[in-house]
Amino acid sequence: MTTSQSTTVPTPPPDPATRPVRALFRERWFSTLFMTDMWERFSFYGMQALLFLYATAPTAEGGLGLADGTAGALFGLYISASFLAAMPGGWLGDRVLGTHRAMLTGALVIAAGHACMAVPTHTTFYLGLLLVACGTGLLKPNLPVMFDQMNPWAGSAQRQAAFSVFYMSVQVSALIGPLVTGALGERVNWHLGFGAAAVGMIFGVLQYLHGAPTLRGTRTGPAHPLPPAALRRLVRGAWAAAAGAALLVTGVAVAGGLPLRPVLALCGLASLVAPVWYFRRLLRGAELDAAERERIRGYRRIFVPSVLFWAMYGQLGSVFSLFAREHTVRDIAGFTVPASWFQSAHPLFLLLLAPLFAWLWLRLAAGADTVRKFSAGLLCAAGGFAVLSAGAWFADDGGVPVSALWLLGAFLCMTCGELVFGPVGLSTTAESAPEGHGSRMMGLFYLGAALGAGVGGQLSHLVGVVPLWTYLAAFATAATVTALLLFRGTSRGTRRETLRRTAQI
Repeated sequence: MTTSQSTTVPTPPPDPATRPVRALFRERWFSTLFMTDMWERFSFYGMQALLFLYATAPTAEGGLGLADGTAGALFGLYISASFLAAMPGGWLGDRVLGTHRAMLTGALVIAAGHACMAVPTHTTFYLGLLLVACGTGLLKPNLPVMFDQMNPWAGSAQRQAAFSVFYMSVQVSALIGPLVTGALGERVNWHLGFGAAAVGMIFGVLQYLHGAPTLRGTRTGPAHPLPPAALRRLVRGAWAAAAGAALLVTGVAVAGGLPLRPVLALCGLASLVAPVWYFRRLLRGAELDAAERERIRGYRRIFVPSVLFWAMYGQLGSVFSLFAREHTVRDIAGFTVPASWFQSAHPLFLLLLAPLFAWLWLRLAAGADTVRKFSAGLLCAAGGFAVLSAGAWFADDGGVPVSALWLLGAFLCMTCGELVFGPVGLSTTAESAPEGHGSRMMGLFYLGAALGAGVGGQLSHLVGVVPLWTYLAAFATAATVTALLLFRGTSRGTRRETLRRTAQI
C-alpha cells in the first residue's frame, strides 16, 4: 500500500528569481492541477448555491423544511466538516497515500457524494454531504502541496502571486456552477441540481487521470511514510471504523433518524476542540527540532485572525442567500433571477481581481508582512458585512426589497478578503511547514477555516432571533476591532525591532 517516493524534481528554470508568473500557464502539470481544482470548484460552488435554499424549502416543494437558523447551522457544519476533514486528509497525504493518491481518492469520494445527493431521499442527502466533506478533506490540503512541489524555486512573493493566479484560474467553473445547478435545482428539481455537480466532478476525475503522468516526476509518495507495523495497525483500525460506522448508520436509519440540533451542536464542539488538540500534537512530535516548533508557534499569529474571517466567509451561502431570497429585487424585465445565481458573483469577482492581487503581492514583497496583510483582509470582510447590514436595515425600514447592488457590493468586499486569506495563507503555511509535514500543515490551515465555519454556523441560529442588520453589523464590528488590534500589535513589534537593531549598531 505504501507508495515509493521519487527524489527527482522538475528541472529549474534558468533564472528562478525572475521567472514570470504567467509562465505557469505553459506548464503541463499546471493545467492538470488547474483542471482538477476547476471541476472541484464547479461542484463545490454549485452545491453551495443550492444547500441553504434546499434546506429551507418547504417539504411540499421537495426541500427539508428547516428554519432559517437551523439551515444556516447545517450549511456552516458542511463547510466546517469539509475543512475539518483536511486534518486527517493532510496526515494521510504525508504518511500513507502521498499527494497523488490522496488527490485521486478525494476526487472519487466527492463524485460519489454528489451522486448520493442526486437520489431524492433524506438519508442519501446526508450521506452525500458526509462523503463530499471527506473527499474535500483529502483533495484540498494535498493539491496546494503538490502545486508547491512542482514550483519549488519560487520565493515568498512569487509563491503568493502564483497561488493568486491559481485562485483566478479555477474560478471559471466556479462562476458557471451556481448558474447550472441553480437553474436546475430551483426551477426543475433540487436533486437534479445536485446531480449536475456529480457530473462535473466525474469530468474532474477523468482529466486528472489523463494528466497524472505529468506529476510523477515530483515527490508524490508519502513525504514521511509510516513504518510497516504502524501502517498495518492503521489499515485494521480503518476497517473496524468502517464497520462501526455502517452499524451506526443502520441503527440510526432503523430508529428513524437523529434530532438535527444536537448533531449540529456536537459537530460544532468538535470543531472547537480539534485545533487545540492538533496544535499540541504537532508541537509534541518527536521528529521536530526547536526551530521547527518555534515556526509552528509563530503560525498562531495568522491562525487566530483567520478563524474570524472564515466564520464570516462560511455564511456566504447561507446568510447571503437568505438576503438574496428575502430582501433583494430579483425581477429584471419580467424574469425573476434565481436566488442561487447570486452565488456566482463571488467567483466572478475572484476571476477579475486575482491578477490585480497577484501583481500587488509582487509589488509589496518587502513592504508588508503577513499579519498586516491579514489585517487588511479582515477590514475588507468587515466592509462586506457592513454593506449588507446597511442593505438589510433599509429593507427592514421600508418593508420592501432593496437593489441587488447591496448584495453585489458585499460579495465584492468579501472577495477582496478571500484574496488575502487564501493565497497569502496558503503561501505562509507552505513556508512554515517543517520538512515532511507539508500536507499536515495545510490541514492545519484548513482546520482554522473549519473552526471559523463551525462557529459561524452556530451563530447563524441568531438569524431570526435578532434583526438581520444587527447580526451583520456585529460581525463587521468584531472584524474591524480585530484588524485594528492586529495592525497595532504589528506596529509595536516593528518599532521594538527597529530600536533593538539601532542599539546594536
